[in-house]
Amino acid sequence: MAIDRAGLNALMEITSRPELIFVRGQGSWLEDQTGKRYLDFMQGWAVNCLGHNAPVMIEALMRQANTLFNPSPAFYNQPSIDLARRIVDASCFDRVFFANSGAEANEGAIKLARKWGQLHRKGAYKIITFDHSFHGRTLATMSASGKPGWDKKFAPQVDGFPKANLNDLNSVRALIDDQTVAVMLEPVQGEGGVIPATREFMQGLRTLTRERGLLLIVDEVQTGMGRTGRLFAYQHSGIEPDIMTLGKGIGGGVPLSALCAREAVSCFEHGDQGGTYNGNPLMTAVGVAIFDTLTAPGFLDSVNARAQQLSDGLNRLSSKWGMKGERGAGLLRALIMDRDDGPALVKAARERTPEGLLLNAPRGNLLRFMPALNVSADEIDTMLLWLDELVTQVRR
Repeated sequence: MAIDRAGLNALMEITSRPELIFVRGQGSWLEDQTGKRYLDFMQGWAVNCLGHNAPVMIEALMRQANTLFNPSPAFYNQPSIDLARRIVDASCFDRVFFANSGAEANEGAIKLARKWGQLHRKGAYKIITFDHSFHGRTLATMSASGKPGWDKKFAPQVDGFPKANLNDLNSVRALIDDQTVAVMLEPVQGEGGVIPATREFMQGLRTLTRERGLLLIVDEVQTGMGRTGRLFAYQHSGIEPDIMTLGKGIGGGVPLSALCAREAVSCFEHGDQGGTYNGNPLMTAVGVAIFDTLTAPGFLDSVNARAQQLSDGLNRLSSKWGMKGERGAGLLRALIMDRDDGPALVKAARERTPEGLLLNAPRGNLLRFMPALNVSADEIDTMLLWLDELVTQVRR
């Protein structure tokens, strides 16, 4: 299949893309327009929690497509009720608002916290976030993010997001003033380099926010829905946040996200929050199928087994090549290299023949691994074998 260059040029230029077009996928594998197959350890940046074209998702989508697409969010629909009930029953939260992307869910969390501040903290609006954090690409979520250089893009930023240092409770404490309403963080900073917040820090943050009358918001767009080996990453720390956002894995590849809150924080008035497609039954029906798969007996045990296998394999590679180890949680992991050849390895992996490998390098000295949660042991072994060969090739 020849590439339609006029068609490529019709798309707005927003990132550098290789000249290949993916045409089909199954599980951990993608196929491009030439028929070449790729072992996918990116999965849409941790989106495709059940891999490509999961049968359970297709079945749910087709079944719902034959009954109801979109009745309008002005009315209830059964799949959104079913998914909300599942999330509430499995978490410490009482209310759920469905949206279309992680950024939209995080934007909703910011609005909810500010609304709560208007009602309960004399108009306090500041939300402490963290250096190297990533919360989305709307103006507010970019302002909340601590990604280097983003404070200059689309300036001026939205005010009210002072930045602390992850795993440094004193840096949070120093930023609290009478205008502070919340602290917001990713339990594992994904774009920042797969940096986990420690259990001690999460517990200290919960204690500090309660002492000071602040909300604690966990951005679980990347870590939620089984990615870290628990259904939600905050559960590793034994705490209960006030607000949580979900995205990526909750839809498994369809546009779906969620803003979850405890009853005492759910203070939106009618008209404060909405969206044309929020709670769309087509998407939430898929979400129900994914949720039931992830919570089936033994599924998360398998995730943790594969996570240990991946961690052990990356540590062996690190020792062999004199790298600096690996880190992460569950099946969100990073290999910390001793030099900045991450981009070269990503390119070599993609161009590998006869079959390619899809990897991600959020930083020059880092490779990030986000396979499907149902990735097989053989597929992890294959990836590790190929990666060892690729390091040999790149460092030759």
